[in-house]
Amino acid sequence: MTNAQWFLLVGGLLLIRGLTAQMLQRLPVTPAIVYLAVGLLVGPTVLNLFHFNPLKQSALLEVLTEVVVLISLFSAGVKMPVPFSFARWRTPILLASVSMAVSVGLVAAFAYYLLGLPLGAGVLLGAILAPTDPVLATDVQTRHPGDNDRLRFTLTCEAGMNDGSAFPFVMLGMGLLGLHELGEFGLRWVLIDVLWATVAGVAIGVASGVALAHMGRKLRGNPPRHKLMDDFLGLGLIGVVYGLSELVDAWGFLAVFFAAVALRQTELKLASTDMNSAALENSDRLQTSLSEPGAETPGPENERAQTVSEGSLVFKEHLERLSELVLVLLVGGTLFLDSWSWQAVGLALFLFMVARPVSVLVGLLGTRGSWPRRSMVGWFGVRGIGSLYYLMFAIQHGLPEELAMDLIKLTLIVVTLSILVHGTSVKPLMKLFLRYRRRRPP
Repeated sequence: MTNAQWFLLVGGLLLIRGLTAQMLQRLPVTPAIVYLAVGLLVGPTVLNLFHFNPLKQSALLEVLTEVVVLISLFSAGVKMPVPFSFARWRTPILLASVSMAVSVGLVAAFAYYLLGLPLGAGVLLGAILAPTDPVLATDVQTRHPGDNDRLRFTLTCEAGMNDGSAFPFVMLGMGLLGLHELGEFGLRWVLIDVLWATVAGVAIGVASGVALAHMGRKLRGNPPRHKLMDDFLGLGLIGVVYGLSELVDAWGFLAVFFAAVALRQTELKLASTDMNSAALENSDRLQTSLSEPGAETPGPENERAQTVSEGSLVFKEHLERLSELVLVLLVGGTLFLDSWSWQAVGLALFLFMVARPVSVLVGLLGTRGSWPRRSMVGWFGVRGIGSLYYLMFAIQHGLPEELAMDLIKLTLIVVTLSILVHGTSVKPLMKLFLRYRRRRPP
């Protein structure tokens, strides 16, 4: 396709998406399915107007998916309910750790025994496909910072963390393929890739988020005069946190997510302190006005302090939606008819019907929670942009071309089927779940 044709295609899609927003909300499908359908139509599957080669363009696709995941992780972190409590976060932590490991192991076993892939490639494929996606799962994620729905919180928080917790398994798979140093008996992998990179990533994120919240409160004024600069602050925090993490070999995805969580929670704590102080001051002024005739009676303090996290959220979500359109369009444009194979479809069905539900069941053993909610969590393990990033990351770090082509075909079919299967089931199942929850006795 020429540049003019690309502008026409993307511009036309944006216009259609904007003009039909209300209609798409009423349809039983997600917007990602529409973008995928357009990609399949203009790609080599139907009209063959363009073909995007992920192997040749792996460097470009790695950068694009990396940026999209970072923005999405920040948005997910900002929307986490406050205050933080281990009891509330226990479920997503178990999903991002125990369930992640079980899912990687099950996919690795399937790839090794049934697909004939080497063990290292099986582990790598499991790590690529295990994390749930924070970009494409909009309909089952927390909608705004005040959304306290437990199902949405669990899925959003899990997606925010497991994009980072998958990295050790990616490095393990690459190490088994001879592309990464694991150390004697895997000791380096355990100490550096698992323990250090995880703890350092969380620590960098929390410290950076808290620091920005305090600096924003002191330097910007209250209320801030330039609310548009919140976008700069949000993007700046992503860049600084991710850069620091890369310098010290920490997991930057974890760092960005926890930076957003810490920023939001710290800002709300500071705002609560300010409101309490203002209430006390108003009370004192009210007492003075009542005791001194003619004094002006203070009015109620209704203005809430503008926070960096909430101020930058809308812009990040707009970038998310635009990136979703472009990347899903490219996914459709990568597929030929012969890209579909029984091996790829079988892997997708195994992942959706066995690996995800079993890993959730194992991870949540001993926890409270209704079976309908656990079933919803077990079903909505949407795969998408994060999986594409890990695949491109492995290719850029020396994955052999023949093996890379096999993993590309498997991953793209799994992502495509996830968009279709989860995208068509999300609205009906969410309606059923909400209906069940309303019928429950108080």
